[in-house]
Amino acid sequence: MALAEAGTVAGAASGAPRPVRFIGPEKDYWRIVVRGGVLLMVTLGLYRFWLATDIRRFLWANTEIGGESLEYSGTALELLQGFLFAIALVLPIYTIFTITVLDLGAFGHVLSTSAVLLLAFLSQYGIYLARRYRLTRTVFRGLRFHQTGSAIRYSICAVWWWGWTLLTLGFAYPFTRAALERFKMRNTLYGDLPGRFEGSGWHLFIRGFLMWLAVLIPLLATLTALLSINWPAVMTALRGGGDVIGRVEKASPGSLGQFGFAIVAFAVTLLLVAILLPGFHAMVMRWWIGGIRFGEIVAVSRLRTRDVYFAYLRFIGYLIAFVVVLMVGVFFGLIFLGAFAQDGSILSEFLTVAMMVGTYVVFMLGLMTLYNAIVTLSVWRLAADSIELSHMDAITRVKAAGEASSPLGEGIADVLNLGGI
Repeated sequence: MALAEAGTVAGAASGAPRPVRFIGPEKDYWRIVVRGGVLLMVTLGLYRFWLATDIRRFLWANTEIGGESLEYSGTALELLQGFLFAIALVLPIYTIFTITVLDLGAFGHVLSTSAVLLLAFLSQYGIYLARRYRLTRTVFRGLRFHQTGSAIRYSICAVWWWGWTLLTLGFAYPFTRAALERFKMRNTLYGDLPGRFEGSGWHLFIRGFLMWLAVLIPLLATLTALLSINWPAVMTALRGGGDVIGRVEKASPGSLGQFGFAIVAFAVTLLLVAILLPGFHAMVMRWWIGGIRFGEIVAVSRLRTRDVYFAYLRFIGYLIAFVVVLMVGVFFGLIFLGAFAQDGSILSEFLTVAMMVGTYVVFMLGLMTLYNAIVTLSVWRLAADSIELSHMDAITRVKAAGEASSPLGEGIADVLNLGGI
């Protein structure tokens, strides 16, 4: 999030703490994302480069620091260009995945493993370069931010750290985030003013341990219950006719009970994730903003957890209303099909498939639009308004440095569905 990194530098021209403000009207942002959602559907997704650019320009321009706003200088055509180059780079890897579907024995396993590792490396490579692109398009008082450092080295470190996070069932996440943020910030500059990150992995671990443990226990219970079922015997029993439940119980005693327990435990996991996610989001945001430094300039975040919960609850409320309206539309669509299409006709099948596809597309676009309009904007506003900056007048001595970087990283992240604000 360029907001905190830019705000940390720009707001500290005096010794007293100075707040950052977000002044963007919510209705203007709604207009951008709703129009963008409609145009995404009409253009089959092509408009997303223009939508991302419009969102960034709105958020940057309405983030006010010391009475002056940030500026986003990127363009949609740059994002489109980076995306096209990234397709040419990533397409051969997806081709390898397609080949591994064939039964190629040990050679196929080697290809599959290599493709997974290469995609993991490439995803982190794209994330680092995408951050470089966004920073070099972030301008304040005529000076741009920029990022040095090797994207290859960052990718190797990221794959290593995220591998440990996976092996430790997520408990290494705080240390992974701290290590990667330190790498990024020591290569981040505002003009010629270098940055650094001082957030502690242990600090985040202690604060988030109970949250993660609460989610992990029912998740492990789910996996344990599923692994205790004799799946080959169950699948064999399901192939026959007659009393399927009786045959399953005979082939794998207790399997139905274990499966029911797994469903309940997984439902508890999802419920806990929904309850704890906003709190975790707020906690990580405060930790991240509070760890950013540029020279002696210090940022402190007063972000309140309850405000983030209100943003998520508002999103859920809007989402429920949207789903109800969508289901009403589907209901009348089914009535239309029953009245004007004959059962079993080609027209009836075509209209049914078209309605199913259309419903899915409208739901996904609506979900994305509501999340951007409510959660993204709310968290950005809350984070901006929570920042206090103190120490140094170093900003008055900053000199211009850095050049605009290639949009290739943004393209790679977009192709791998890892793009962001």
